[in-house]
Amino acid sequence: MEINGQTVNEVKRYDELGLSPEILKALDKKGYQVATPVQSGAIPFFMDWQDVIAKAPTGTGKTFAFGIPMVEHTDPESTDVTSLVLAPTRELAIQIQEELRDLCEFKEGVRTVVLYGGAPIEKQIQQLKKHPQIVVATPGRLMDHMKRRTVRLGHVETVVLDEADRMLDMGFIRDVTRILDQIKSRRNLGMFSATISREVMDISWVYQRDPAEITVQADLQNKPDIDQYRIEVDRGAKAELMVQLLTHGGYERAIAFCNTKNMTDRLSGLLKMNGVKCEAIHGDIQQSAREKSLQRFREGKFRVLVATDVAARGLDIDDVDVVFNYDVPDENEYYVHRIGRTGRAKRHGVAYTFVSGVTEDLRMDNIVRGTRNMVKKLKYDKGTLIEL
Repeated sequence: MEINGQTVNEVKRYDELGLSPEILKALDKKGYQVATPVQSGAIPFFMDWQDVIAKAPTGTGKTFAFGIPMVEHTDPESTDVTSLVLAPTRELAIQIQEELRDLCEFKEGVRTVVLYGGAPIEKQIQQLKKHPQIVVATPGRLMDHMKRRTVRLGHVETVVLDEADRMLDMGFIRDVTRILDQIKSRRNLGMFSATISREVMDISWVYQRDPAEITVQADLQNKPDIDQYRIEVDRGAKAELMVQLLTHGGYERAIAFCNTKNMTDRLSGLLKMNGVKCEAIHGDIQQSAREKSLQRFREGKFRVLVATDVAARGLDIDDVDVVFNYDVPDENEYYVHRIGRTGRAKRHGVAYTFVSGVTEDLRMDNIVRGTRNMVKKLKYDKGTLIEL
């Protein structure tokens, strides 16, 4: 890990970071004693109200890196919103709130709320009337509440942009800057992401003051343990291949990614025809149904979650055995975030990418070069996998 350009290899326990007994008790309940690099790097700066810009691989504990200081700073007696987290997707916003709620378990009086589109705004207004101090929101829905004056940000001290690059890539930059411009009482701003794009740096230059820069490289200690394969297969045989891999691999929990909503529905149907329990999530499915599917998947009620890239970020599911790229992703970054759903929490994972035709072959070549990952080549021919 690098902090402000200096290499730091020190491993810290949570009880060395000056945290309250209540937070330590919440962490201990989850079985956590040792801070991840991004946490040990960011928490001290956040506790001192400094701005932070942190780059760390997916699955390295970024939520607790800002969540722990945020909860520590919250006054249980306050009736004002004092902390704000912005997230690019509804799924990630929900997951962040769940993790913050775990941290608040022994901090009586600290209240959180999550605001996102696709859900009844009236219910969120009722939750805001309970005077939460911590708000987690997607930018668009937060702007809706600000226009209705159902949320007031005049006392916000800490703002965090989680998955900042993704949020700005999705076109939220105008909403984000409008929100930041409204928060005159802000004491510190945190920006956390797996990659730091030019747009992220632009926001940092304008809105941060001498931020602590934390970079956690993917190395043997924090890089996921994932065996990666690319398999040449005829387009019409992809579903057959996937069923065969599921059967012979003994995988209990899998995520399959498709590039389009239509293909997601088609694959889900094909898997069900072959006796595989699965459910699909994508942008055209109602938010409440998507949340139920994610919860059922976490509970092991079905074997395969079929998804578009809307689910590639922020899913805190540690025990996914295998990821299937049913379609080769359009961007290198999508590949990294897709396969990052497996091999989490120091477990072993497997990722298969199905390659059909010259276009997908060239796209996969580019991904391998760009990510510098070791990807083994296989071919599926007449029901048999052949190593190339």
